[in-house]
Amino acid sequence: MDAEQTLTLLLDNPRLSAELKAIAQKVYDNQRITFDEGVLLYEKAELSYLGALANYIREKRHSNKTYFNRNFHIEPTNLCVYDCKFCSYSRLIKQRSEGWEYTMDEMLDIVKKYDGEPVTEVHIVGGVLPQYDVEFYSTLFSKIKQHRPDLHVKALTPVEYHYIFKKAKIDYATGMKLMKDSGLESIPGGGAEIFHPEIRDQIAKDKCTGDQWLAIHEEWHKLGMRSNATMLYGHIEQYWHRVDHMERLRTLQDKTGGFQTFIPLKFRNQDNQMSNVPESTVVEDLRNYAISRIYLDNFDHIKAYWAMISRTTAQLSLNFGVDDIDGTLDDTTRIYSMAGAEEQNPAMSTKQLVELIKQVGRYPIERDTLYNVMTDYNDFEFPDEPKPQFYKLPVIN
Repeated sequence: MDAEQTLTLLLDNPRLSAELKAIAQKVYDNQRITFDEGVLLYEKAELSYLGALANYIREKRHSNKTYFNRNFHIEPTNLCVYDCKFCSYSRLIKQRSEGWEYTMDEMLDIVKKYDGEPVTEVHIVGGVLPQYDVEFYSTLFSKIKQHRPDLHVKALTPVEYHYIFKKAKIDYATGMKLMKDSGLESIPGGGAEIFHPEIRDQIAKDKCTGDQWLAIHEEWHKLGMRSNATMLYGHIEQYWHRVDHMERLRTLQDKTGGFQTFIPLKFRNQDNQMSNVPESTVVEDLRNYAISRIYLDNFDHIKAYWAMISRTTAQLSLNFGVDDIDGTLDDTTRIYSMAGAEEQNPAMSTKQLVELIKQVGRYPIERDTLYNVMTDYNDFEFPDEPKPQFYKLPVIN
């Protein structure tokens, strides 16, 4: 049974409430759901219902395709001037002995380590320190592009940009134009957390506000450039805070069209100031992916970071609206492991990632950062080697 047949059966289900049936009909008719309907989905919709709607949208847009890319990360430092309560990764400057600070040459050495490798993207994000200023990053981006012009530079969040532009006494428009001219090609989605000040002031009070985060992305979009967006969920926020967050993203996307991917980020409670807050369940994670796909009707892609939620949950998410599971990564990605991610050594070969996707009946597509197709692996056969084995999918009651 395909996704459309499943949704049609759902619409004919006499036990479905009138409210949920109305939302399902809107999805079938390609109509936008409202803020209140988004909250209703969180409060009353069962996982199977949400999966049917989200998978219908996913397959209508992308069929069975599931995207990934070959990337590597550079994390300049885990020291930071900010004190976010949820963060397991950063160390305050007074804890310098527990951290690292790469020089520009050390970062360029990481780039050079991948010379000859078929990676397409370098993802640069980390803590905020005064020495990593506008001049530092503009020079770094320029040197990376000089060394390897084909490598896409995806770097820094509005948290870093707000800080360095304020320090340099330049406005967002001037700053983003400078970064673009230096070689920056897209912006990752981090630092969004939860936009509403009622929650943001409790978990990330000192850094840029939700409005400032959105304003920096807007300036970037005005330059004709693309970016991603995230939401940190599963901590002290309420359901309506999540919908408020997505509503602000949806509104800006209506205006600029510059976002390409939304990434829900699961709060992990290991070794941070919110370790008393329990983590969300796998069922809640899948519900959140599905509602994100339903609500953000003007976003092309929904991504799940397999390294954060585990390979098995990433496989499950492909039936709940997700069409992208990020990249091959490597073990320099300490943001995940230090937060208590399921994958403590987040690296997968291309073959492993392809097999992971194929095991759940999806078509693996290697993309570049901007979703241009690099290789269609659906009918690709790797050299004869034992196929990697993953855990059996758990039964969700």
